Amino acid sequence: MKETAVLVSPAAYADAVTSAVEAAAAYYSDGTTPLGDDEYDALVRAIEAYELAHPDDALPDSPTGKVAGGAVVGDVPHSVPMLSLDNVFSAEELTAWAAGLERRLGQPVRGWCVEPKLDGLAVAARYREGRLVRLITRGDGLAGEDITHAADAVLGLPAVLTEPVDIEVRGEVLLTQEQFEQANRIRIEHGATAFANPRNGAAGTLRAKDRPYRIELTFFAYGAHAEAHDAEHGKSSEHGEDGTADLGRLDHSELLARLSQLGANTAASTPAHPLRCEELSQVRTRIEEIAALRASLPFGIDGIVVKADSAADQERAGSGSRAPRWAVAYKLPAVHKVTRLLAVEWNVGRTGVIAPRAVLEPVVVDGVTVTYATLHNPADITRRGLLIGDQVFVHRAGDVIPRVEAPLVEQRTGAEQPIVFPEVCPRCNDEIDTSQQRWRCVRGRGCQAVASVRYAVGRDQLDVEGLGGTRAVQLVEAGLVTDLADLFTLTRDQLLALDRMGDTSADNLLAAIETARSRPLNRVFCALGVRGTGRAMSRRIAAHFGSMAAIRAADAQALAEVDGIGAEKAAVIVAELAELAPVLDRLAAQGVGIAVTTPPVTTPAAATEGTEGADGTDGTDVEAAAPLAGEAVVVTGSMTGPLAVLSRNEMNELIERAGGKASSSVSRRTTLLVAGEKAGSKRAKAEELGVRILAPEEFADLVADLML
Repeated sequence: MKETAVLVSPAAYADAVTSAVEAAAAYYSDGTTPLGDDEYDALVRAIEAYELAHPDDALPDSPTGKVAGGAVVGDVPHSVPMLSLDNVFSAEELTAWAAGLERRLGQPVRGWCVEPKLDGLAVAARYREGRLVRLITRGDGLAGEDITHAADAVLGLPAVLTEPVDIEVRGEVLLTQEQFEQANRIRIEHGATAFANPRNGAAGTLRAKDRPYRIELTFFAYGAHAEAHDAEHGKSSEHGEDGTADLGRLDHSELLARLSQLGANTAASTPAHPLRCEELSQVRTRIEEIAALRASLPFGIDGIVVKADSAADQERAGSGSRAPRWAVAYKLPAVHKVTRLLAVEWNVGRTGVIAPRAVLEPVVVDGVTVTYATLHNPADITRRGLLIGDQVFVHRAGDVIPRVEAPLVEQRTGAEQPIVFPEVCPRCNDEIDTSQQRWRCVRGRGCQAVASVRYAVGRDQLDVEGLGGTRAVQLVEAGLVTDLADLFTLTRDQLLALDRMGDTSADNLLAAIETARSRPLNRVFCALGVRGTGRAMSRRIAAHFGSMAAIRAADAQALAEVDGIGAEKAAVIVAELAELAPVLDRLAAQGVGIAVTTPPVTTPAAATEGTEGADGTDGTDVEAAAPLAGEAVVVTGSMTGPLAVLSRNEMNELIERAGGKASSSVSRRTTLLVAGEKAGSKRAKAEELGVRILAPEEFADLVADLML
């Protein structure tokens, strides 16, 4: 449960109200508030606690009892008040809220609907005879701003529904992460400052007029009601000739399905899709599942919404002046926080790339204390206009590396200082190649030979046992190894000359290196550390081309045909391979990486269901079919039995050798889940979607012929 600060005096209470009102006004206008969600929530809870103890001192401007966004003035009346949601912050608070709802109903809740709380701007879209006529913000809940001018740039908000109905669709407009990045590229190209975060960008974009550029947003519907023709004059009317009169009788999950039929985008197509739950225990499980998905979602969420699914329960529970009594938001820890940029460090990676790292005033983001964050590259720093001493937005979600998104320019004091870019390589003092956005030491991988070697011999690459960090440093400092190819020229006498290297250790290391000569193509390619590739991409490249010679001969166009490689990344890979040509030549001379990859066994083209072969049979060759042909496979939990010795990368390699496609998350495209011990939310999601689930031992039997 969140700790609530204590306001001990009327003056402290008044200051808190002023801070909350100012923060809300900024947040719901353009998203530039200096308070993060956690700080704002804590402030409001402190205000609520003070008002509960001192009801006579409550100020009229207090944010308690008001609709979120109430500080924003609007001039278009809502036909039905557009309320916000009350919050809970723990499983205990959720249980207490649900118990209170059931006491109000006088009976158990007849099912729940659980859905993501999208981090965007709430809007109401009015349709007449199926055509969009007005788009309105929430405003103060009674009236909002007309933003119809922005509607044509909002994906998922159709200009015309599939049926000619009069309806008001309510939902959230946001920038997906991809749209956010694209928006900032467009703004910078036009001389504008970058958006601080996706919510800031959505708010600014919806309100902007007469821009010389277009920024796309995305809409997700979460509710609707029949549209009254006289809504803007404060009148309401009942009509149902167009088929909307039954909206109020639909359960919430049915309403979402109806909106999807009408052509509106809903969260149903996302991994965090709404789900009907019968019991509160199922609700808690679904909350955990959506929270676990947070880092991988293509859009931001700041919580999970729990609603009584039954329309009858909703009607009986009713609403207060601020929020419905039948729904609540289970808030998640904020992934955006504001802190101060103290300094910038410049680090050299294993390929020689010089990467800036932000040193931050420590701040807790998503439950983790963050003191460092990525700044991408010098050009990004320049575009964002960052200065040392700036208050900055920091973003972190799940295991994603924290990143600095933008400065709060309006918070500057004048004491901020420019960021000094390095003039020589911070590691070796050699020159810097600044011709690309990512600056690089002119020595390339040679600047960080130890890091390159350590990466190459890792378990998921060449897996050279006995060649750890200390030994790699010895080999590089002794001048025996400057790149990957040098490993395969080492002699016993050279190794014995190293400190603390005995006969047995030398023989074991040489044996491990000898074994590494025969690693499959994808492992050797991965060991090269080509920028823009990793384990999964190396597997795809190896499977696509079949040999190192074919990979080296491929141009950017040919590489771009590999799944996951676009034109930009293909050009980088081609340039990297050209740079690595001397290393690759020496590796080939040593017999490393020269084997031709055997493509996964697949069913012959003629051997498809319902197709006759040349001999008049049905053409199906069962023995030739790959055991996982056409399967999209996810592995989760701890493997047991024959699979226990395999790393997750080795499991993915096995899946792809068997003709399947390995994935890290369960979706509607997943056809098979290998569920080990403590499978958790991925198993629950697979069960919900009806995905076939195998135990590790069952999967091992299925692919036994392909096990290494």
